[in-house]
Amino acid sequence: MKKPTDCRSLFPVPAETDLPPNLQGLFGKAREALGFVPNVFRVYAFRPERLSAWFNHFSKLHEPTAGLSVSDREMVGVVVSSANGCLYCLVSHGAVLRQELGDPIQGENIALDWRRAGLSPRQEAICGYAEKLTLRPREMTGEDVSKLLAEGLTAEEAWDVMELAAMYNMTNRLAMGTHMEPNATYYGQARLGATDNPVP
Repeated sequence: MKKPTDCRSLFPVPAETDLPPNLQGLFGKAREALGFVPNVFRVYAFRPERLSAWFNHFSKLHEPTAGLSVSDREMVGVVVSSANGCLYCLVSHGAVLRQELGDPIQGENIALDWRRAGLSPRQEAICGYAEKLTLRPREMTGEDVSKLLAEGLTAEEAWDVMELAAMYNMTNRLAMGTHMEPNATYYGQARLGATDNPVP
């Protein structure tokens, strides 16, 4: 059976004690908040400077705005990860999405088939944009942006949908290229009947 502490990669996974102080601090904060260190941190620490740069970028992209909430931003990650078939990101961000929505059923439905998840027109426009940029990037046009604007997103928020989708496509490929595996804890988080739901 998979253990909560399991971390596998096709590349070396550095010991936490060998990492720069700032990353040791990041790992410590994650452990304090979640009870574990997400495997994406441990695997990506093979390139420590890039882990730091990516996490700073990731954090900025997930800052909520009036028209694009934390759950909206996580929804982009889940839709992209579902389209790409990325196990790590779909499991980990699926857990975050379930918690942020406060609705485990809708969160799971978005991961499985967002078109049948009972989303609002605004949410559907966000998901449609993210999926199209993932699967058919050469077909993107101004009309795709216009659909987001028509649903009340600002130009900056429409940009964020684009940048979030692009970032998650990158991390999906890192996760799949390294054979990164989800922490076992994610699987049970923010589900019906679950009581211990901390997610990053």
